[in-house]
Amino acid sequence: MTRDEPEDPRAARTRGRLRTALLAECAERPLAEVGVAALVRRAGVGRATFYVHYDDLEALAVDACADVVREAVEALHSWRGRPDPVRAPAALGEFFASLTPHAALYRALLTPGGGGPLGLVLHRDLRAYSLRERERAGAADAPLVASAVAATFAGVLADWLHGLLDAGPAEIADQVWQLLIALHASR
Repeated sequence: MTRDEPEDPRAARTRGRLRTALLAECAERPLAEVGVAALVRRAGVGRATFYVHYDDLEALAVDACADVVREAVEALHSWRGRPDPVRAPAALGEFFASLTPHAALYRALLTPGGGGPLGLVLHRDLRAYSLRERERAGAADAPLVASAVAATFAGVLADWLHGLLDAGPAEIADQVWQLLIALHASR
């Protein structure tokens, strides 16, 4: 199936149930302690059905956390007009605050520095969005800045989730925003 084709509603429901079950399991225990048997029991699907949709628990976890990637990209691009160089858009602070309920799961998928399976998805999607925006603006340095923006945001997010940066959600939003504004201003 390509991205342009509509998704089978039954498959979408099954994946939704698996994602919901995984988030519930991870609210009770770390991802490393979640088993496929308990997960499929909670989701009300068979083990074989799980493997039709996902290769392993990590693939399901990345899919379940994909919304955080979309939310991050939207939060970073939520400003209109001329951006405030000091204060992040409210959506960015709200994004950081929203991570708390599933922070342990995000930490399992996003390693310090911005690596890990979720870090790869975040970097890819944020870089693509940033590159489109920079090219649309006619910036000659579009690929370089898009890469720097994606790497900076993924790294700061991961380090903050892992407790390597001591700041609250609003404070880290302002700090990463200032870094990103500086990257966009560089020529």
